[in-house]
Amino acid sequence: MNEFLQQLINGLSLGAVYALIALGYTMVYGVLRFINFAHGDVFMVGAFSGMYFGRWLKPFAAAWPEWLFASVVLLGSMLFCAVLGIVIERLAYKPLRERPRLTVLITAIGVSLLLEYAGQLVFGAAPRGFPSLITSTSISGLGGLQASNIQLIVLVVTSLLLLGLHLIVMRSRLGLAMRALSLNPTAARLMGVNTNVVISFTFGLGSALAAAGAVFYASLYQAIDPFMGVLPGMKAFVAAVLGGVGSLPGAMVGGLILGVVETLVVGYSKLLGIPPGYRDAVAFVILILILLFKPSGLFGKTQREKV
Repeated sequence: MNEFLQQLINGLSLGAVYALIALGYTMVYGVLRFINFAHGDVFMVGAFSGMYFGRWLKPFAAAWPEWLFASVVLLGSMLFCAVLGIVIERLAYKPLRERPRLTVLITAIGVSLLLEYAGQLVFGAAPRGFPSLITSTSISGLGGLQASNIQLIVLVVTSLLLLGLHLIVMRSRLGLAMRALSLNPTAARLMGVNTNVVISFTFGLGSALAAAGAVFYASLYQAIDPFMGVLPGMKAFVAAVLGGVGSLPGAMVGGLILGVVETLVVGYSKLLGIPPGYRDAVAFVILILILLFKPSGLFGKTQREKV
């Protein structure tokens, strides 16, 4: 039981990161009905912006409490990636809104490659160490379980971000406009919804959440590189499909499920007869199964289309 609970703790902290990235996929799909495959590389930029912002800020924040320093770095990285997401949408996707979806999909792949190789050119190909924003300590009083304060912070802050996202989407005017645009774009425009503002806000919000996930991920694993967003981005896409693309609760639950399943496979690899290195393949097995047996996802709804 202790081993199971240990893997559950590790899986929830990893799943929280997947959930934050998956929310960006599902929000953009809900509004524009296409998958932004450059989202994983915005995640990568979030990690590097957090690293450079933390290094730049550290001499000025020597007397600050650690929680304040980490909060400022997190907010700075989220703001930077929000602006980046808006710029990408305005320059790459806005001119193609009336084009076939395949055109936009190919453009998204091109933007992804651009960010990856621009990151390699600017940051270098070698992995870089991520600065310690908060000193890692073990939480006592858990019996035989091991958990760090960083894992606890990731779970708590992720919960707060998800609560804030829920309030924005369900209680604000922009959130109402996002839901209206998702349900019926034509009717939303006729009712006076500024679609350009809503779409830019959606990209900015999703990119900010990806940046938060990047800072958490880098704090947990302490190493970043220009291609670090490829695999987490693809897994977060699987999490979004698992929960139901377009469903915010589905993206949250899908990310947590994927993180827990991945760590359970590693923890019980000998019992299952699966090498630990196959942990990454688990996500794609789940994708195949969900597409075969429930294509709409756990929280998604089957929609009929007139042809």
